[in-house]
Amino acid sequence: MIDKSQYIYGIHAVLEALDAGQDIDKILLSKTLNAETAQKISDMARQLRVPVQRVPVQKIDRITRRNHQGVLAMMAAVTYYHVEDLVPQLFDKGENPFFVVLDGVTDVRNFGAVARTCDCASVSAIVIPDRESVSVNADAVKTSAGALNYLPVCRESNLAKAVKLMRDSGIKIVGTDDKTRTNYTKADFTGPVAIVLGSEDKGISPEIKKLCDTLVTIPEFGHINSLNVSVAGGIIIYEVVRQRLNDNQEVE
Repeated sequence: MIDKSQYIYGIHAVLEALDAGQDIDKILLSKTLNAETAQKISDMARQLRVPVQRVPVQKIDRITRRNHQGVLAMMAAVTYYHVEDLVPQLFDKGENPFFVVLDGVTDVRNFGAVARTCDCASVSAIVIPDRESVSVNADAVKTSAGALNYLPVCRESNLAKAVKLMRDSGIKIVGTDDKTRTNYTKADFTGPVAIVLGSEDKGISPEIKKLCDTLVTIPEFGHINSLNVSVAGGIIIYEVVRQRLNDNQEVE
């Protein structure tokens, strides 16, 4: 069940939230909503990079039976950042950027566990797409043990474009792939780096994989041929930490 404090409903209430620049995770619009109203909300949402979904009115009814007028906004539990803003800020401050990109991870428990590890390892930010991805809601914050209150999350409408921007900025893109033979310990993580983790069932999408500078794998010797994404993430994230500490880099 969705906590009522996590959403607002009604045409005017949602328009006011958009106009005020509130942090909205996504907006649901009934398929029967007036076309002019739907377009106005969609245009405002696009300017703020808020995803909009057209859904049957029954889906909104299941969330609230109040007079929602076919419009409901899911509120974000955190303030979202963007890679294009964060990357230059990190370099300007003299930091060694360390990003974790989640491509198609939809399970809130996995996301929370990865975020918890990222905060412990002083990761610069997590990067997620705005579609086919977990939402940063109150459940995610709780699962992360509060780490998401401190760890920046970049939500991107075009994940491939964001990854390419990082690569063009001098950040090495390292993807995880169980089909490669390169052991993750052989990769050099001492410089600016972004680790890409894919979903457990599909892995990294082909478009993102093409942007990776190198692909690495974690050796597996048991009967089950798939590590949980949060466990795999933890292993590689702390390999970055290990290499940087051995390189006499300060990890704040």
